[in-house]
Amino acid sequence: MAVPGTTDEQRAEQILDVFDTAFGELLAADPAAFEVKFRKMAASAFAFYRGTACLFYADLERERHGGPFLDERTGRVWIHGDLHAENFGTYMDANGRLVFNVNDFDEAYVGPFTWDLKRFAASVALLGYAKALSDDQIGELVGVYAGAYRERIRALASGAKNEEVPAFTLETSRGPLLDALRAARRRTRFALLDSMTEIRDHERRFSPGPGTVELDAATRYTVLAAFDGYLETLPESSLVRPDSYRVKDVVGRRGVGIGSAGLPSFNILLEGHSDALENDVVIYLKQAQTPAVSRHITDRAVREYFRHEGHRTVISQRALQAHADPWLGWTEIEQDGRRTGQLVAEVSPYAVDLDWSDIDDPEEMAAVVADLGRATASMHAAADADESGLSLVPFSTERAIDAVIAADEEGFTELLTEFAHSYGARARADHQLFVDLFRNGRLTRSQG
Repeated sequence: MAVPGTTDEQRAEQILDVFDTAFGELLAADPAAFEVKFRKMAASAFAFYRGTACLFYADLERERHGGPFLDERTGRVWIHGDLHAENFGTYMDANGRLVFNVNDFDEAYVGPFTWDLKRFAASVALLGYAKALSDDQIGELVGVYAGAYRERIRALASGAKNEEVPAFTLETSRGPLLDALRAARRRTRFALLDSMTEIRDHERRFSPGPGTVELDAATRYTVLAAFDGYLETLPESSLVRPDSYRVKDVVGRRGVGIGSAGLPSFNILLEGHSDALENDVVIYLKQAQTPAVSRHITDRAVREYFRHEGHRTVISQRALQAHADPWLGWTEIEQDGRRTGQLVAEVSPYAVDLDWSDIDDPEEMAAVVADLGRATASMHAAADADESGLSLVPFSTERAIDAVIAADEEGFTELLTEFAHSYGARARADHQLFVDLFRNGRLTRSQG
C-alpha cells in the first residue's frame, strides 16, 4: 500500500529523503549504531513508528499553518513531540513520590497540541492491529482516549485544583499503571549501583564491561568541565548538600536507546545525599538531538528561545512534567572546535515503562488508554505553570484547548479516529518499504 497519489517507489524515495535529513550526519559518524537502531525498527510496524517521528512530522507538514482545532494559541503550546503508547512510565519526582506519567522528553518542543494527540492515536491503531483488534475496536479505543483527554482538559480549564485531579500514584492508580508503580517501588538504588559499579579501595567505581568506554585524560577533563557548567543550571532546591555533587568516576557509554543512535553519552558517579555507598547517584550526560517537530515549526521566537538542544530538552521537560527529576539540567561540551548541547539527568532505578505485552483484553486496554488520555491532558495543562518557559507560552493552555474542543466535540473525536486509521495503515505500509530498503542496503546510500 502506498501513500495516496504516490507509488511504492516514490514513497520509498520520500522515506530516504526524510531519513537523510534526520539521520544523515549521525549515521555517517556511527553507522554501527544505526545498524542496531534499524534492526530494532524492522521488528514491527510499531517499532518502526517509534523510531520515525521525523517521517510523521514530514507528513503533517501541511498543517503547519493551520488545521482543525488550531489557532494562534493552540498551535503554539508545549508538546511532548513523540507521544505514543509506550512513552509512559514511572519516575520518582522531586518530592520523593513515585508517579506514573508521560516520559522521554527528547523530542519536546512548542507546536500544535493536536500533533501530540494524533501521534498517540496512530500508535493505538498500530498497537490494536498487532493485537488483532478490529477497526471498530481500534476506533473505540481512540474515542475513549479522546473522551478522557477532553474530560480532563475541561476539569482543569474550569479551575480544578491538583487534589481534585490527582496524579497517578500508588494511592490513585489501578490496573497496569499500578502494576508499573509497584514494580518501580520494588527496585532499589543499591541494585542499580550493583549492576553498574564495584567497590575498589573502599570507594565505588564504575565496573568495566562491554557497554562502557574508558576515557582518556583529555576527554575526562572535557566531561568534568561540562559537569561544572551543569551545576549552574540546577534549581536552588536541588542544591541542598554540596557534597552530593562530588565526582567519584566518569565513563563513556555505548548502546543508548533506539532514539539516540550515534549520540555520545557519558555516565558520572556522584557521592549522593549521604556518605553511605548505597546512596551514590549515577547521572548521564548525553548530546541532545534536534527534535523532529522543530523542522516543521517556523516560529522564529520559538527557535531563538533555546540556547541549544540540551537547554531546549530540559526547559521543555520542566514545563511538561510536574516536579521533574531534581538532577535534571543541561550543559555544553566542546570537542574538535564544536560546542554541543547536552542533556543531564539521573539514571534512575525507579523508571519502569508501561508494558503492553500482557494487556490484550479490549476492556482493560480501554481503561489504560483512558488513563493515558488524562495523563496527556494534565501534561499539556502543566505547561503554563512553569516559569522557565512562561514567556514563550504566556497563557492558560488548558483554557485555550478547552475552548477549541468545546466548539466541536464530536468533530474532535472524529478527527483523531479517522487519523488513527489512515496513518496506522500508512505506517504499516511504510514499515514494509523500510524493511526492503534496509535489507537491500539503500538506507546507507549517503555513504556510497
